[in-house]
Amino acid sequence: MSSAKILAAKQSAVAELTEQLKASQAGVLVNYYKTSVEDDTNLRKELTKAGVTYKVVKNTQLKFVFENLGYTDLNSHLEGMTAIAYSETDPVAPAKILSKFAKEHEDYTIKAGYVDGGVIDAAGVENLASIPSKEGLIAKLLGSIQSPLYGLAYVLQGKIDKEGGAAEEAPAAE
Repeated sequence: MSSAKILAAKQSAVAELTEQLKASQAGVLVNYYKTSVEDDTNLRKELTKAGVTYKVVKNTQLKFVFENLGYTDLNSHLEGMTAIAYSETDPVAPAKILSKFAKEHEDYTIKAGYVDGGVIDAAGVENLASIPSKEGLIAKLLGSIQSPLYGLAYVLQGKIDKEGGAAEEAPAAE
């Protein structure tokens, strides 16, 4: 291949990844050094199931992508073996899955990430991972709405039971 074709292919790859990350809500950079093939395969399955895209990308390509997106603060994390996980639909999923995996595998480390157009460090990714999922937040909201309604229903049922029992004993009006 001529060097012009190679350069065009690299530019195309950078442009494509730039568009994918631009459409994503959040992403996480990791160092996957010494991750076994089996562990990596299991991780990829879990990420795919959650709708998260996971790619191993050359640091130089990521540098160009981050410059295109205005995430230049992430460039300082582009050392060693780097992979990126990102999601277009769930800003918490990449952080949650990768943080859990990193806790179980000591050589797998979280480098940094981004969410809602802002760069976050590894601690920020851990904080993001601790947020309940969208479904979990909805369940909590519904539970907090239902709780007072259940209390009201119990009070009303108690009143009905009390008055209903008394009404049966009273003589019927003619």
